[in-house]
Amino acid sequence: MSLPPCTHRPPCPGCPRYGEAGIDAGPHSSLRHVAAAHSVALDDVVEGAADAFRVRARLAVRGRAASPKLGIFQQGTHRIADIPSCAVHHPRINEAAAAIKRAIRACDVAPYADAPRRGLLRYVQIVVERASGRVQITLVANCDSPRPVLAMAGALADQLGERLQGLWWNGNTERTNVIFGPHWQHLAGEEAVREHIGGADVFFPPGAFGQSNLDVADRIVADVHALVPDGAAVAELYAGCGSFGLGLLRRAREVRFNEESGHGLRGLELGLAALPREIGARASIFGGDAAEQARMLDGADVVIVDPPRKGLAAPLAEALASTAPKMLAYVSCDPASLRRDVAVLSAGGRMRLAGLRPYALFPYTEHVETLAVLRAV
Repeated sequence: MSLPPCTHRPPCPGCPRYGEAGIDAGPHSSLRHVAAAHSVALDDVVEGAADAFRVRARLAVRGRAASPKLGIFQQGTHRIADIPSCAVHHPRINEAAAAIKRAIRACDVAPYADAPRRGLLRYVQIVVERASGRVQITLVANCDSPRPVLAMAGALADQLGERLQGLWWNGNTERTNVIFGPHWQHLAGEEAVREHIGGADVFFPPGAFGQSNLDVADRIVADVHALVPDGAAVAELYAGCGSFGLGLLRRAREVRFNEESGHGLRGLELGLAALPREIGARASIFGGDAAEQARMLDGADVVIVDPPRKGLAAPLAEALASTAPKMLAYVSCDPASLRRDVAVLSAGGRMRLAGLRPYALFPYTEHVETLAVLRAV
């Protein structure tokens, strides 16, 4: 792996392991302990491209209208590290960020200032649609109506032309570090980014969760799909927009989806609508908290879970341990919660850990994605 020196480090804290291969030593050690405790081998790390792999970025907007800055906060501060030529961003993200700066200057839009809570533009989210190379942009603004950003949105649309996939306004007027507020409006282009994942089209509205390193995420989906036999009854919890389950519908007996977020449910709805009717009819949706969806497990041959960093909700972990599906694919983004949950899942002796594979989904950081495979005993 050979990368040019990063012109943004310091002060940018985004890639503390910039240029290093593999995954951080701490998480790697934790995964080795999990493997040893359950007498399984830890697979080699699956890696992707060394640069230009991020197709999704959320950038803070600060500075002045005449000289705006787009980037991430320096460690422990609200000072911006401006990153106009980030090597890990897809080139279209850097191009879109430059266009946003030009639109800010042209329309005299005031970037947000944290202490006085003044200024208009707080953040931007930029998502690249891989097949088309177009960008979906969300303008997160300190206002309750999109009206104050409409001139800038128009200037941005004019600049990007056919390179713009979709344009959204999000309103966030609270004193908070949470990026998105409760208000959304679609301003131009298409409603959702479309990605072909695991043999199906998966749709990502701007408020839905999506992976930033989709090429490596595709590898995880392919590895999970390889474990699922034809004709299986599948339950996918924490399903998001359906990255795992939509591609299984063509050969599964049924797929049950659980998702809590309204944005994720909308993406899932779009993905199901894009399938032939007889294929989509094999799906059922269980909205709400995964902790309350134990009924989804009844009769399921295969269960797929992709929980947030805190891991499985305790009631769900206990329900999985007691029902013991033939196969459980657990996609984890935190070795500590994975270690805890695998202990719970295997404690009753009805399931055992059968495989553990790490993925460098977050290169140059301390984070790792892991696929744990548990099977009924």
